[in-house]
Amino acid sequence: MESIWSQLCPIRERASLQQDINCEIAVIGAGMAGILIAYELQKSGHQVVVLEANRIAGGQTRNTTAKITSQHGMIYHKLMETLGETTARQYALANEAAIQEYRTLIASEGIDCDLEERSAYVYGTDEKQLRAEAEAAAGLGLPAAFVSELSLPVPTAGAVRFGHQAQFHPLKFLSALSDGLAIFEHTPVRTVKDNRLATDHGTVQAEHIIFACHYPFVNFPGMYFARMHQERSYVLALKHAMQVDGMFVGAETGGYSFRNYGDLLLLGGMNHRTGENAAGGRYARLRQKANAWFPHCEEVACWSAQDCMPLDSVPYIGQYASRQPNWYVATGFQKWGMTSSMVSAMLLRDQIDGKENPYASAFDPRRFDTAALPSLANEGGHAAKGLFKRFFQIPAEQAARIPAGHGGVVQQDGKKLGVYKDEQGTLYPVDIRCPHLGCQLEWNPDEKSWDCPCHGSRFDKFGHLISGPAQQSLCEIPQDTSK
Repeated sequence: MESIWSQLCPIRERASLQQDINCEIAVIGAGMAGILIAYELQKSGHQVVVLEANRIAGGQTRNTTAKITSQHGMIYHKLMETLGETTARQYALANEAAIQEYRTLIASEGIDCDLEERSAYVYGTDEKQLRAEAEAAAGLGLPAAFVSELSLPVPTAGAVRFGHQAQFHPLKFLSALSDGLAIFEHTPVRTVKDNRLATDHGTVQAEHIIFACHYPFVNFPGMYFARMHQERSYVLALKHAMQVDGMFVGAETGGYSFRNYGDLLLLGGMNHRTGENAAGGRYARLRQKANAWFPHCEEVACWSAQDCMPLDSVPYIGQYASRQPNWYVATGFQKWGMTSSMVSAMLLRDQIDGKENPYASAFDPRRFDTAALPSLANEGGHAAKGLFKRFFQIPAEQAARIPAGHGGVVQQDGKKLGVYKDEQGTLYPVDIRCPHLGCQLEWNPDEKSWDCPCHGSRFDKFGHLISGPAQQSLCEIPQDTSK
């Protein structure tokens, strides 16, 4: 399951770190956010090193649908009600500025990345709600208007249209932009203490450290594990489907997204909280929709994405925590990683340069908003549920009942194990306590992975780490549970 971006654009591989080094700024993560941040800081005269655990764009960036837009679903009316007009306007104008910054950068660097101007739409079935969103967005200075006529295969009462937005090929963009940067691949950062980063084969001493690794893995200070959760979504790339005039996302829960890349339609949907997909069938249901809407379509790729969802719908971009004034973070992009990555680059460049940025306060990670308290309690409830299951839930399946090619939870000698059974019947047991904070992992049948319902870490069927905040693989259990 590889995205069309990965299929069409391999990126030049870089060496891993093999010695101790000193630098002015260390950026953890070489996805869209990390590369843009490093680029802007280097352009501003700083000496920057990027440390990447896997490959450039090897995490969430390769799985994006690559919309460069300030149209982030039904967000602006909500932001005005919960955070106030000032913060809502800062958020809106920062993302509009990010779109223009992409255009300027791509033109100035001569990057061929299939940039195309498109309108962005959020469609739905509640006309009153859509009109209120359009009015709120337009009032904040965004190019927004309500429209009633759409050419989509789903019933709608209209949409909010944002003009002058864009789409592109994210890996073509990053391949070009990363060429002039000092990047070490296959170099996971294991620990960060003050200004020292420890990796497997070398340490890095840095004056400033930036966490641009999707989900910050240092729990204290910051406590980001209590301030956001992760969600998964699924995408099909289809031939012989339809050409849509723009980029479309659904307003309601369970809605679908549509955009084209060349002659392909990218159909997305089936969102769920990470670790809460026991029944599976997400790809199957998405394929059913595709075949119903486009009977002659042909699937050429399928993939999934994972997104960090902040408490108040605004990313955390800025100082990591008051106790670490030289640490910075960019996370919680809530499915809008392209513009949020550019906003991160602009804000962190100005912050490290000592310049005032008119949008910074809206994204400040140190903010405290009583409007977010119900969400914080909800995040704690999900985490507590995962921890509770670690000790007390009676497993529903035993090893003998696990179908071939799937996994499940079993209990052996009073200990809960996660067991994957391959097609030949061989069992692969692992300790399914998440190494991050100890929550019980759940089997994801769609992607054959062990997923954490608390904070979103993921592991493959054999227990190898896929994505954090966990920093290590699961412990394999050296025993034969088939007896």
